[in-house]
Amino acid sequence: MEKLFTVAYLSELFVGAQDDIAEQIELIWGHIKVLLVVPFLRIFMYINLVMSIMLFTEMVYMAVVVAFNTLFGKKPEQRYKFEPFEDDAELGSSVYPLVLVQVPMYNEKEVYKLSIGAACGLSWPSDRIVIQVLDDSTDPLIKGMVEMECESWASKGINIHYQVRDNRKGYKAGALKEGLKHDYAKQLNSNDCLMTRLQEMSLNYHFKVEQEYGSITFAFFGFNGTAGVWRMAALDEAGGWKDRTTVEDMDLAVRASLKGWKFLYLGSLKVKNELPSVFTAYRYQQHRWSCGPANLFRKMFCEIMRNQKVTWWKKLYVLYSFFFVRKIVSHIVTFTLYCVVFPATILIPEVMIPRWFTVYIGTMITLLCAVGTPRSFYLVVFWVLFENVMSLHRAKATFIGLFETQRVNEWVVTEKHGDASKVKATPQQSLSWFRIGERIHMLELCVGIVLFGCACYDLAYGKYHYYIYLYLQAIAFIIMGCGYIGTEVSSS
Repeated sequence: MEKLFTVAYLSELFVGAQDDIAEQIELIWGHIKVLLVVPFLRIFMYINLVMSIMLFTEMVYMAVVVAFNTLFGKKPEQRYKFEPFEDDAELGSSVYPLVLVQVPMYNEKEVYKLSIGAACGLSWPSDRIVIQVLDDSTDPLIKGMVEMECESWASKGINIHYQVRDNRKGYKAGALKEGLKHDYAKQLNSNDCLMTRLQEMSLNYHFKVEQEYGSITFAFFGFNGTAGVWRMAALDEAGGWKDRTTVEDMDLAVRASLKGWKFLYLGSLKVKNELPSVFTAYRYQQHRWSCGPANLFRKMFCEIMRNQKVTWWKKLYVLYSFFFVRKIVSHIVTFTLYCVVFPATILIPEVMIPRWFTVYIGTMITLLCAVGTPRSFYLVVFWVLFENVMSLHRAKATFIGLFETQRVNEWVVTEKHGDASKVKATPQQSLSWFRIGERIHMLELCVGIVLFGCACYDLAYGKYHYYIYLYLQAIAFIIMGCGYIGTEVSSS
């Protein structure tokens, strides 16, 4: 009996000690939460709210300016007094300016004929146009095919030159005062899949609002690298192309603008463009497009501030509106607010996001982005979920660009597939869906699992009822983490 009593007594002490430890841990966590976690999360939430309001006011102002100009403003041909070239019997074709068209290539087996053919088919006097095909291809077979295509057009009397480039230094040499004329990009393959439809919504807003607004107000916007016409004098005065960032086109545009050159955007003139339909390619593209501007902002901040050729208003526009709000704040706040702060407030219910923000600000930002593509308005929920997933990579790339860490100069060319993406998958292609290791993206999966756990906790114990959104967002992260979005094109 004495032994039984001793064992029972010891077990009670052990259980009591366990309860004491649990109570102590809970007490310590309570103190840490009150003193550190809650104040930090509250400050972090307010920072995100401020960034969201900055983005919201910027978007509303741009939309109002563009809408007013569309309804009551002068068209570009009226503002700049466009006049057609008139034929002169004595001068002949010399009245037309000499134009250099450059067609960069990089292993683009599916579209090289289309690109070269489009350049060679331009309606311009043949003695006043020079076409350069600049080939970076690493595949000797594709190089040979591109060279043969150039020789084929040259035999028809087209002034076309094939050049092999072994590195990216020098990039392109361009052939109003406007320095740059830019056109609207019309996406050819927007109907390929859901991912391209969602990309179309984002790009339409960029072209119809952001680019148009920059052209109307300060005659400046970021050059997108294609569908632009440069004056050689603008390129020379700006210092030519530089390879210091992965957005050499934007770099050149900023430097030319600081020299006083004006840019004109022509939304009425549409140019064919192909969207990446493979998710991996899109991720690399978005890394480059987010990291490059942030890194350029870091490199050019002092140069812009010291510039004496442009007004302080234009400096403010370039630094605050163009760079800080649109290239940095927009990328960071989308992820930190909707994928960090929202789930964190479920675990820390002492911090509450204002209802006016969750209902009005988020809804208005979404509507302003979606209004540029009326045909896809019914996809707006999918667009929000997709953009929130991509904001993970954009926010990460933005910090990489700002702090110049390891992948700051990473350049992965966005693959073009032409009509290959429309070919039905063969049985061999379909089997590749089971090669999970080749298509898995651990970062998206991990975030998706965390959000799913937060949604379950909110459903069981929460008081804010964010679980519907969190379940949907978690599913979007997991689906994209498994690579089941976009198309799969045969590599053969």
